[in-house]
Amino acid sequence: MPARGLRAKARALAPPAAVIAGLGVCCAAVWLGDPTTPGGPLPVCPTKYLFGIDCPGCGGMRMAYSVLHGDFAGALHYNAVSLVFLVLLAWSGAAWTLGRLRGRAVRSWLHWRRTPLVVAIVFCVWFVVRNLPFPPFTGLFV
Repeated sequence: MPARGLRAKARALAPPAAVIAGLGVCCAAVWLGDPTTPGGPLPVCPTKYLFGIDCPGCGGMRMAYSVLHGDFAGALHYNAVSLVFLVLLAWSGAAWTLGRLRGRAVRSWLHWRRTPLVVAIVFCVWFVVRNLPFPPFTGLFV
């Protein structure tokens, strides 16, 4: 491959590589900070701290910590919806990277017409369901 082609590929892969590097730093912070240990260096969810309820993202760092340690059952317990979104975002990142390499967009779930509506509904339903104060929903508290 000529040097010009390699430079073009490197230029195309620079933004995804920067995102991956940033995610690596975030993963290292979560790994080292251990959000499963109370009183650690990582911040507490402001919604939980101020209002005493679980927001849709509560448990997200603990979910990420569990995924980093291969504990997918624990990840599901901490925040099942965030785990699903993590998989969807990985798909989006792969499609974005492939699109940059090909020079044309590769469609993912982010390009579907109803994605914003579905995400908003899932977000709202998860917010309500995980705060219902009776069984079996109390099992969703984190």
